[in-house]
Amino acid sequence: MSAATDPVSNPLIEMVDTGRLPDFQAIEPEHAEPAVEALIDEAKATIERCTTEDVPATWADLIAPLEASEDRLERVFAPVGHLHAVMDSPKWREAYQACVPKLTAFSSEVGQNTALYEAVKRLRDSAEFDRLDAVQQRVINDRLRDFELAGVALPEEAKARYKEIAQRLSELSTTFQQNLLDATQIWQKHITDQAALAGLPESALDLLAQNATNKDMKGWLITLDAPSFIAVLTHADDRGLRTEVYEAFATRASDTGPHAGEYDNSALMDEILALRHEAANLLGFANYAEQSLAKKMADSPAQIEAFLLDLAERTFDVAKAELADLRELAAADGVDELAAWDVGYYAEKLKQQRYDFSDEDLRPYFPAPAVIDGLFKVVQKLYDVDIRARDDISTWHKDVTVYEIADADGTQRGVFYLDPYAREGKRGGAWMNGFQNRRVDDAGIQNPVAFLTCNFSPPIGGRPALLTHDEVTTLFHEFGHGLHHMLTRVEHSSLAGISGVEWDAVELPSQFMENWCWHREALDLFAAHYETGETLPQDLFDKLAAARNHMAGWQMLRQVEIALFDLRLHRDFDAEHGAAVMDTLNNVRAEVAVLAPPEFNRFPHSFMHIFAGGYAAGYYSYKWAEVLSADAFSAFEETDLFDTETGRRFLTEVLERGSTRDAMDSFVAFRGREPSIDALLRHSGLHEPKAA
Repeated sequence: MSAATDPVSNPLIEMVDTGRLPDFQAIEPEHAEPAVEALIDEAKATIERCTTEDVPATWADLIAPLEASEDRLERVFAPVGHLHAVMDSPKWREAYQACVPKLTAFSSEVGQNTALYEAVKRLRDSAEFDRLDAVQQRVINDRLRDFELAGVALPEEAKARYKEIAQRLSELSTTFQQNLLDATQIWQKHITDQAALAGLPESALDLLAQNATNKDMKGWLITLDAPSFIAVLTHADDRGLRTEVYEAFATRASDTGPHAGEYDNSALMDEILALRHEAANLLGFANYAEQSLAKKMADSPAQIEAFLLDLAERTFDVAKAELADLRELAAADGVDELAAWDVGYYAEKLKQQRYDFSDEDLRPYFPAPAVIDGLFKVVQKLYDVDIRARDDISTWHKDVTVYEIADADGTQRGVFYLDPYAREGKRGGAWMNGFQNRRVDDAGIQNPVAFLTCNFSPPIGGRPALLTHDEVTTLFHEFGHGLHHMLTRVEHSSLAGISGVEWDAVELPSQFMENWCWHREALDLFAAHYETGETLPQDLFDKLAAARNHMAGWQMLRQVEIALFDLRLHRDFDAEHGAAVMDTLNNVRAEVAVLAPPEFNRFPHSFMHIFAGGYAAGYYSYKWAEVLSADAFSAFEETDLFDTETGRRFLTEVLERGSTRDAMDSFVAFRGREPSIDALLRHSGLHEPKAA
């Protein structure tokens, strides 16, 4: 028996058996598949025991063992999936790709296990069910719903097909995200003449120089990682350079652009959409959009579309006026026709002209260590919790720090790993993933643990990483997800934290946290010059506040465009004619966009949210939940930014409740009424009522 397959020496299995945190320095790719296989076998044995005739249909004999075995399997795979995302290598890819089909097959087998389904139904229909508390009853009802959505009631032939589809979709989503990572990293542009980078601020030049140094090159290296790409599109005076970088970014993993066809996601998207539609039809839904609503707040695709079109109507004229201002500014530079690669550049110029303000002015006041510490102070004031670093816990990279979050009396609530900076081999974007959920059983309390990942500009030249205000809000956003995961009081893992929360409400706590980034009282907890210690000057804060809604119409309309595209892509799929991905997008743009991107733009090919994430037919959730989050924050605007009573109420009625009740019920319990769109429109500067 090899060290990888020996449970005694496999650190993943040892981690689960002992309840310890992962020893990332000991975990190797070859440990992944044997550990996952062992825990799948263990879970199968548990199911076998739970479905024998002599096992009574009780919580203790049926649900509790199932939850325990599922938790162990999820915990053994979580580090594998995470390392694949943040430390990509051929070996980790191979390990991940070996595990995912096994997990998908097992999930399908469980979802379609008729004996297990009938056992849970017997419990639901028994006198025992009436003696359970409301949370336990919800766990059982949710399980029955999930069985039905997995095809448990289908005829055997349809069951088999549904299982095949689930397996193939898993493979396709993995390939999609790996194609995107490879397509992002394969492109680079080496610059040896600094004049070509005219307009870029010092922070961006330093970043590009560090990129080059890391590759043993002289000069500057542009990549498609967010800090590099955004810097060029926002500041580079050379329009040709902006065009080149934009085209490389906008054609990643597609059939056009500098690496056309090399990592092309076109066929994958078509197959994913076709299989989703087929699976939805097997379950009796007209389309995948309808199927997705089984776990969402919204009632119908029509309701979602009406919501998005209403936002578009309120926003269109504002966005059109904003674009006219950019065109006027560009025309003064001799640009006859404003293009997609000009928008960020002239939007920044307009901001500087209109508000005498640039995001670069703020960077020196947002050193990452101070921002992180300030975030913790904000949370401490809101929820009376303490956050402190732990230096005794293994991590996967030197940039990663581990923290513990505890009540004021020192009782631990959770642990999280923060991985803040962009690097090669790390998936782009920002996200929070749970390593383990909170659960309580006879062995005691298992506290939640989270992975928080961002891709900020790294420290350069001996100075700390200096963040933009957008990066500050991203950090607050992801930590909002983390708080939702870690501050839960729910004792059953399937309903604890974000688990089971309606997908179109899951962004409520994250977007809610962003609001504190715009208020002086919160910024004063951390915004200070990294060299002098000077607090953020009042005139600079005033400019930040004045510019808050700069291009707000454009940004709102862009989100509506993406959400509408996602919805219609899944609602209107026609099996006879295929996905028509680009046609769908172009039709949406013709309806709601104020500037058509170039023909070569292939945005869908990098739209990981819907093709390799959880947002399929659900991207509208960002705007839907923003209605909730803006209205929730307005409760503090009515009292005080750090009002302890309001903070305690949000903690107890939203963050701690997990999915033990409907998200709307949690919102009403906090706010005292159902949500209103008024706060979102006011915060976005779009609060003027529509004309009758």
